Amino acid sequence: MLNVFTLASGRLFQEEIESAEALAHVKPVWVDLEAPTPEEKGWLAGRFGLSIPDNIVDDDLEESARFYEEDSGELHIRTDFLIDDEERGSRNVRVAFILHDNVLFSIHTEDLPVFRLLRMRARRIPALIEDAKDVLLKLYDADAEYSADSLEGIYDALEMVSARVLKEEVNDQAAGEALAAIARQEDLNGRIRRNVMDTRRAVSFMMRSRLLNAEQFEEARQILRDIDSLDSHTAFLFDKINFLMDAVVGFININQNKIIKIFSVASVALLPPTLIASIYGMNFKAMPELDWSLGYPFALALMLASVAAPFIYFRRKGWLK
Repeated sequence: MLNVFTLASGRLFQEEIESAEALAHVKPVWVDLEAPTPEEKGWLAGRFGLSIPDNIVDDDLEESARFYEEDSGELHIRTDFLIDDEERGSRNVRVAFILHDNVLFSIHTEDLPVFRLLRMRARRIPALIEDAKDVLLKLYDADAEYSADSLEGIYDALEMVSARVLKEEVNDQAAGEALAAIARQEDLNGRIRRNVMDTRRAVSFMMRSRLLNAEQFEEARQILRDIDSLDSHTAFLFDKINFLMDAVVGFININQNKIIKIFSVASVALLPPTLIASIYGMNFKAMPELDWSLGYPFALALMLASVAAPFIYFRRKGWLK
């Protein structure tokens, strides 16, 4: 899918391009390609003289190939953007940016929430964007804000887990559900941390490239300050996740110890009657069962008493609770 965005009265206007003829009559400030076809790449090559390689959004690129400037002046940036999706799972999606002849080209494999957020804001807020570099900065600004919103969602999810784990009795089923919820939030928190780190590197590269004017440079510095404020939150959430994980595992161990304690008490309580039965089962010359009419009742009563004595002792010690 190929979408072009043009500036009119300080607002972004989106148009979906379906032919090379339609692309030839527009002067975009931003060209967005979502899973582009070879035909669409050919349209761009004919209209802008820009060749887009097939592996531009591959994940196996060298780190040094993610930020560079061509001899012709083209600026290449590859950045990971976060998608916080409960149904399909959170993930980072690679986006390739090319700044060519004052036009920003973005290539990615699926639609991103940050891009939708910028399109909505640019339509509603006048004078938000003035050129292609503003589009790129606003995308990174929206990315930092989206990461902050996702961190708030982690806070809320962990509060629910805390209320269930620390204020209610935790059985094995509840502990398993809590562990699954904590694992999901830990994965999302790690992806957010990676995402903000990647955004910081991209914004720093733009500042070093000296392509930004004074106002854009100050905006980039503000984005970096916003990203720095997120680091302390991700670190705190990692500590909280580790605490809740240890607490849940501790409750699981307590539940398992309760089961083991039942078997331990039962085995100790059954040792005395087993000993009595063994003694009475020996082949004595004068067996109590034959020489004494109360031999069997006495043996059974002694066995019951030997079972009751350990249980009474364990109950007084509180080991049966």
